[in-house]
Amino acid sequence: MKIESVDFYYLSMPIIRDIGDGSQDVLLVRVQAGADVGWGECEASPLVSIAALVAPMSHSACKPVLASVLGQRLDDVPDIRRIGDLVRANSLDLLQADHTLSGIDIALWDLLGKRLNVPVYQLLGDDVAVPKIPYASQLFGDDPYQTHERAVATRNAGFMAAKFGWGPFGQTDVATDAGHVRAAREGLGDDAALLVDAGTVWGEDIERAAAVLPVLEECRVTWLEEPFVSGATRAYQRLARRSASVRLAAGEGSHNAHMARNLIDADALGYIQIDAGRIGGITPARDVAIYARDRDVTYVNHAFTSHLALSASLQPFAGSTRDVICEYPVDATPLARAITQNHIERDDAGLIRIPDRPGLGMTLDLAAAKSYLVDAEIRVGNALLYRTPELAD
Repeated sequence: MKIESVDFYYLSMPIIRDIGDGSQDVLLVRVQAGADVGWGECEASPLVSIAALVAPMSHSACKPVLASVLGQRLDDVPDIRRIGDLVRANSLDLLQADHTLSGIDIALWDLLGKRLNVPVYQLLGDDVAVPKIPYASQLFGDDPYQTHERAVATRNAGFMAAKFGWGPFGQTDVATDAGHVRAAREGLGDDAALLVDAGTVWGEDIERAAAVLPVLEECRVTWLEEPFVSGATRAYQRLARRSASVRLAAGEGSHNAHMARNLIDADALGYIQIDAGRIGGITPARDVAIYARDRDVTYVNHAFTSHLALSASLQPFAGSTRDVICEYPVDATPLARAITQNHIERDDAGLIRIPDRPGLGMTLDLAAAKSYLVDAEIRVGNALLYRTPELAD
């Protein structure tokens, strides 16, 4: 079968707030081949990725992503990798290409799984999907009191692990940071795993990051996530050597598998976190999961938007019995919840399981999604390169 259409849909909340919440807008992707349709999602600024899909060719290594996808054959798993490799070769100098490819790659896996009537994780080579321990992923409160309230609510909801990140953490002084961490630990209680996400707030400032290590160790924090920007591997190395018990986590900013492997090879991380909607899709995410396993680094998904994206993020390590903790968004916007009719909910044991259905196992709620659809056009001269397509099955 041949890929006949690739449609991008820009969805957004009515008001975008200046907070670290990536679920406020969504770039939904629809790929059609014959009678089969697959859905994916890009974790990126929607309009920028749409531009990368259709931008006029600048030169032989800077072509629009769409040119390498439309009309390609999709008959089996190797075709998905071939298409991705073609995009990277033809759009080598188009820096948004991997973000744009991510949603397409995810949709290709979803489409092929539906066509062959098997879940994506089985197409990837896993016989079964191992239940995962979800950690409640949320922002720090505006003050320690609010952080404590959120932690109590998380504990009462029955989560065995929780992550607090961004917000005011790291923005002022160490004492304020310590107040938030202690409030989170007190609210969660002694038994739940506590994770902290600094959101790259310290750039490459190793001393500022090291200053919070004592309170993290005091509160038995499992990991400190993204204290530095993604490419600062030397800073990660140096901080890891100064940490007694708190492991470092990073990788969600990896735009390709090479960036993720470099972080792993730096021998600084206990956890590598990959977003299938950023790295180029499920295909490179799976490559990183295997690479991490062979180097004794725990693979963790990054997912903070819809349950379509959550399902995609879980597929690369679905069958792993050693990588069992996963990000689970609990503060997502109504938009993120509305995209799918079904959701990946915790079972009676507090675990989550990938839907045992063909493809990604998710059913889109197009009627609900339409209310968030943003009308957009891209014109160059007299040529209309993009207009919001009809959102349909």
